[in-house]
Amino acid sequence: MAVSGRFLGEPKWHPLSTANGDLIKVSMDWSDRLWPWAGFLAVSISAKPHAAEFEGTAQGYIVVTVISDTVESTGRSMISNATLPIKIRLIPTPPRHKRILWDQYHNLGYPPGYFPRDNLRMKSDPLDWNGDHIHTNFRPLYEHLRTSGYYIEVLGAPLTCFDALQYGTLMIVDPEEEFFQEEVSKLRNDVQHNGLSLMVLADWYNTSVMRRIQFFDENTKQWWIPDTGGSNIPAVNRLLQPWSLAFGDSVWEGDYSVGHHSTYYASGTSLVSVPDQTLVLNAQLKNQGEEVLAGSTGSRGTVPILALLPRLDSLSTSGRVAAYGDSNCVDGSHMQKDCFWLIDHLLRFLISGTVPPELPVKPVVGMSKPTPKPLTRLTGRFSRFSKVLSKEDNQPIPIPACRNLTWSKPYPINHTLSVVPTVPEDDLPKDVDKVRKQRHHTDEVIAIPEHEVNHHHHKNLPVGEEVVPPQYNVQEAPIPVLFLVLVAVILLGLLLLKLIFTRPTTIRHIPRKPQLGPPRR
Repeated sequence: MAVSGRFLGEPKWHPLSTANGDLIKVSMDWSDRLWPWAGFLAVSISAKPHAAEFEGTAQGYIVVTVISDTVESTGRSMISNATLPIKIRLIPTPPRHKRILWDQYHNLGYPPGYFPRDNLRMKSDPLDWNGDHIHTNFRPLYEHLRTSGYYIEVLGAPLTCFDALQYGTLMIVDPEEEFFQEEVSKLRNDVQHNGLSLMVLADWYNTSVMRRIQFFDENTKQWWIPDTGGSNIPAVNRLLQPWSLAFGDSVWEGDYSVGHHSTYYASGTSLVSVPDQTLVLNAQLKNQGEEVLAGSTGSRGTVPILALLPRLDSLSTSGRVAAYGDSNCVDGSHMQKDCFWLIDHLLRFLISGTVPPELPVKPVVGMSKPTPKPLTRLTGRFSRFSKVLSKEDNQPIPIPACRNLTWSKPYPINHTLSVVPTVPEDDLPKDVDKVRKQRHHTDEVIAIPEHEVNHHHHKNLPVGEEVVPPQYNVQEAPIPVLFLVLVAVILLGLLLLKLIFTRPTTIRHIPRKPQLGPPRR
């Protein structure tokens, strides 16, 4: 095969009927071209509705046909069939309160923009380059939630693209992206009428601190100024505005204790607006923003860092809201002390409304204020990296349409993967040169003259329609045996040559000298 090519026809999904393959459905997307280290075949798998109570495995395989570009030395293209075995573990659908949806769409990172670190103490690692994904720097949190019996799914689309009735809690952690107005409206409706609970973990945001941590990049020969803070607090405040919750632009740090737990609050923000009767947790912390700007020890103060908003208007269909001002305690990159115990308490409150006795939250009155105006962004480059704002005028673009997957047509197979495929010889072009290659993922490679490439691109070749991975058989691969025989023949020939051309050595007899002296008695 050549180093580049394309898919010939559509990949085909073959569920194994004897291995519950009919319980899953598959959607596929692929690139137009295949290049070295590029090109893709994306596979989405979902359980069918009638598999909601099934527990076990489902199997099948995908068959793809790849045609190479014309090889200059031969003037021919080549076709190769490849199989992708699939084995999926299915479990019964978890209860709604155990299902958590993780918002990934509103996370931005380096590259290409300068999105600064969440912990300002970590000066040796200035960029937020870990992706803020549940499978990268938030993996410790993911493992803890899975151990606690929760199931996490990742949302890579706007908040308008999920069914709130399927999930108990939506987690928005350390967001840098803006929110569409349609997202704000839908989320408000989901919380108030569809029983969805919301957990928000924010981070610091201060334009003066952002200006302070700019640096000169030697590669681009430019001054790099952060495009946002550790979190995009103006956008978060717009999202929380329906519940009169808002964070400020102060930066706080320090240790605080709750019961027998101790947690480090690393460069977090604080709440400045909370509706009446909301449960609030206060902590005595140091103003890190003053320390960064003035270069001296910051002042200390008691500030609200956590707000628990119970059900609204006593509606049995409404969800609950929890807002916390720091995400470093669940971020594996620079975590000093985890706060997984706090996440457990928050989820318990969001699910059942129960506040653990060891969590010293108190209802507040008089903190409800008009939501502060969004703080001015320091640079105008943010829209260059945003999926929400237009690059021309920094205004929101039309919200993207939700992607609807197109499920592939199944071609059920009753046999197992051990069946060796057969290629119908009569259906191949007469001047096709077949080249056998014993590889795990490829069973046949076919060379096609250049003038017939386009002809076969527009028709369904029978090659690979019923292709399955062949079993490895020593008899089908005699190359190692021939190699050993050849080595043995060479060694035997060398031994014979040595015996023939080696001159024998003459052994000379040396008489013993007579002994002098009296004879022995």
